[in-house]
Amino acid sequence: MERERPYPSDLSNARWELLEPVFSTWRAERRGNGLDIGRPPEHDLRHIMNAILYVDRTGIPWRYLPHDFPPWETVYGYFAAWQQEGVFNQLNGLLRRLVRKAEGRDAEPSACVLDAQSIKTSANVPAAGQGIDAGKKIAGRKRHLGVDTLGLLLAVWVTAASVSDNIGGIHLLSQIAATSPRVTKAWTDTGYRVKAIDHGARLGIDVEPVHRDPATKGFKVIPRRWVVERTFGWLMQHRRLARDYETHPHRSEAIIHIAMIDLISRRLTRENTPNWRDT
Repeated sequence: MERERPYPSDLSNARWELLEPVFSTWRAERRGNGLDIGRPPEHDLRHIMNAILYVDRTGIPWRYLPHDFPPWETVYGYFAAWQQEGVFNQLNGLLRRLVRKAEGRDAEPSACVLDAQSIKTSANVPAAGQGIDAGKKIAGRKRHLGVDTLGLLLAVWVTAASVSDNIGGIHLLSQIAATSPRVTKAWTDTGYRVKAIDHGARLGIDVEPVHRDPATKGFKVIPRRWVVERTFGWLMQHRRLARDYETHPHRSEAIIHIAMIDLISRRLTRENTPNWRDT
């Protein structure tokens, strides 16, 4: 259904041109595999993605989608399928390479920054998937992030908050080594200890914890580490990420990928990103 007035989260024509080839290829492959035989597509993929971005941006439950979007069951079904089949990962990688080229960088990064963020959860998140971050005194989940030196997402792993940064770092380094083999350097905070450093060395990645000057008082921007802290700030512009609302951790990872797709597609088309605090 076409709307007379689009939502601020809707894809512009320029942003849709960036994403459309990936979605069209996905649909063509499904037809080629016989998954859509007898069921001609009912909904425009751009409208489906607009609905997913609306949820990500506003933080509403799926069942509360406005009626001018396709039915919420349909939207969630596409969201789940795209997550399972790696469409969001593929889009994030494509857009990241385009941004890096536009910034005069090599398409593939050679260095990364790792960090973790503990976040509270909503009531629908199973207790078995939660934990307590003893250091930050937060009960919930933890988002382990690996980004390049522009702050663009390379790897994400969502766990219980009780999982240590060290274990998260080992998992992220393995992901990054598999998907970004040119990476040979990683900066971290001091929560990443010997096991993560040794694991990085085995993968050919030099892991360097960046220490805060103990003589410094108050807020101080820490070299290298500020890049990933800024990425966490970008993500928090999406209300769906103000807490962890997803029943399954892999769905949480997909929501993070969607937020980054939203952010960097706007960056490529030079569109402003309205902040939810101002709307």
